[in-house]
Amino acid sequence: MDVDLRGGDWLDDNRANWDERVPVHVASEFYDRSPLRRGDGVLDPIARAGVDRLFPNGMRDVRVLHLQCHFGSDTLSLANRGASVVGLDFSRPAVEEARRMAAELGVDDRARFVEANLYDARHLLPEPESFDLVFTTWGTIGWLPDVAEWARIIAWFLKPGGRLYFADGHPSAFVFDGDGGPGGLPVFQFPYSNPEPDVLEDASDYADRDVAISNARTWEWMHPLAEVLGALRDAGLSIDAFDEHYQVPWQIFPVTVPVGDGMFGWPSERWLPLSYEVVATARQR
Repeated sequence: MDVDLRGGDWLDDNRANWDERVPVHVASEFYDRSPLRRGDGVLDPIARAGVDRLFPNGMRDVRVLHLQCHFGSDTLSLANRGASVVGLDFSRPAVEEARRMAAELGVDDRARFVEANLYDARHLLPEPESFDLVFTTWGTIGWLPDVAEWARIIAWFLKPGGRLYFADGHPSAFVFDGDGGPGGLPVFQFPYSNPEPDVLEDASDYADRDVAISNARTWEWMHPLAEVLGALRDAGLSIDAFDEHYQVPWQIFPVTVPVGDGMFGWPSERWLPLSYEVVATARQR
């Protein structure tokens, strides 16, 4: 299926869905921002440990681009660590809330937010080779039809020697859904390798189970590990680290249970990885 990366039904539907989610998420306990107001952060344990490994001496004077930042809670967590941050998201309500929160926290002098379709980033944020870190986590590339272009955009923004930190749900977990298997386990629902989007009608929201989203139609793409890692290498990045985890920061399946610090995992056997993370470095040009 040929997709116009700059627009079309896929982008309009996904943006309307996320625009509607913003006030739901802002009001939810899931997105508790009280740690931000205390000067701390809300990074999940996987991303927090990953950033700590990359910057053991702190993030002061580190310049960060956060792609698909939603309403900026993780972006502002990095700002609270001393980084200078730019957050980019395609949802106007999300960007407006991120800007409002940056002003509330008093970090709007070093936390800037840009409203843009990711594929327009190079036109609206013309700052090539200017970032020490590109950060993108949780529920990002599944909304994108083309990860090769995503990887090229990352490479374009990174300084030589700059690094990508990426974490997301594991594609092997995304082939499953529901609770119709033995013991309430999820069942096969989606193919692992499929260039076509899954066009879904789902009014539920992971942050508030009592809410029904009116703009329920979304377009989502499966991106196997080989496709993602290959795209990053082809874009000029060296893969420094790859790891798989059996936890995610949301209840990915009904059977998964809280395991502490906002994370969810399998109740007993580790059936398969639920998430993965990648660290990559921009090679010298």
